[in-house]
Order: sequence, then C-alpha cells, then structure tokens
Amino acid sequence: MILMAQPNEILDRSVDDGPLTALAGSTPATSAPGMAALASIAGRQLLVGLRFLVAMTVILGILYPLMVLGLGKVIAPAKAGGSLVGSGGAVVGSSLVGQNFTAAQWFQGRPSAAGANGYDPTASGGSNLSADSGTLLKAVQTRRAAIAKADGVDPSAVPSDAVTASASGLDPDISKAYALIQVDRVAAARNLDRAGILSLVLGHVSEPILGFIGQERVNVLELNIALQTLQSGS
Repeated sequence: MILMAQPNEILDRSVDDGPLTALAGSTPATSAPGMAALASIAGRQLLVGLRFLVAMTVILGILYPLMVLGLGKVIAPAKAGGSLVGSGGAVVGSSLVGQNFTAAQWFQGRPSAAGANGYDPTASGGSNLSADSGTLLKAVQTRRAAIAKADGVDPSAVPSDAVTASASGLDPDISKAYALIQVDRVAAARNLDRAGILSLVLGHVSEPILGFIGQERVNVLELNIALQTLQSGS
C-alpha cells in the first residue's frame, strides 16, 4: 500500500529544508565589472578594429590594385594604359571612349546624351527616356530622316544604333551596317574612290566576342584615323 503525502506536509518540508536552490547547489554571485574594466575591454576591441581596418586598407586599397596594375602592364600594356590611340605622333583619344564626329568627311558615331554636345566623359549617361516615350520616338524619327538624307539611303536602311544613344553616351563603336551606309558620303566629301573607302571599312570590322556575343562592329576613332592616313597618302 502506497502512502500519499498530504500537501501541507510537502509545504512544511520545503520550508524546513530551506530554499530549493540551496538543495540544487548554487554558485556565488559575481559583481558586475566596473567602469574601468569596461573601458579597458572597449579600448582593446577598438584597437583590434583599427588594426584590421589599416591592414585591409593597405592590402585591398594599395597592394592589390598595384598588383593588378602591374600584371596588366605585363600581360596587356596597351589596355592597362587606357587603350590610347595615336595619330601623327600624338595621342588623340582612346579606343574605349567615343568622340563626336559631325563633319561630312568623317564616319560618325551613335547619338550621345553625355553632356550638352554629346560624348562628354565627365557627364557619361543616357537620356533616361523610356521605350514608349514620345520625346524619344520623335528624336529617333528626326535622326533617321536626317541620316537617310545625308547618306543618300532609304530611311528603312538606317540601323537602330544610328538613331539611339548608348547607356553611357560614350560608345566608341558602330555597327557594320551603319558604317557601310556612310561610305558614299565620306568618299564624296573627301573626293576619294568609293572602293578604297569600302575596303577600309571592311578591314576595320571586329567580329562578335567569342564569335557569338554582340554583333559585328567598327571602332569609329580608329576608322577615322585610318581614313585620314589614306587621304594623306593619296
């Protein structure tokens, strides 16, 4: 037969035996660290953070860029130097940054919204007009009509890159199609043989990257420098 203790007996025993925590055993309470100890800990942590900041600044902000630049100058010195293009013994630009050619005797690049007159490297950017913008549509129609008239082609033959600006406003290349429709105008303006100008253009056509990324393109600055050289030698 099992005897059940009464509730009052349990309460009395708990009181007599002392607090339950005493039965389980307890560790002595420790005092909180003082202000001096806290300041010391914070100072050590701050010092560690500052050391890490300085180390990462030196490694990632100085050593790593110098290493990449050094490797670039060894592997591809021209590109590491800004892909500069020279003519007549002087640097006239970069093959990575387009220039604003407007005269009839030059091959012309894409429209540009970078700066007031276009192709301003300090104001790189697009027009920020949406694809359904009426302002953009009107500008495209105006450009297409002007190019068709200047180059003597049907408006339907004017490629899209001839009437739309790039996102950067500094695109150095144009499509092969846009370069080809300018051949007659340039040849007439310079009084040069059309076949020679056409051959020059075809010789400056770059294939798509890896054979499938992008499209055939022509660097306008490099083409115009070659055109000037051809004119000088004729």
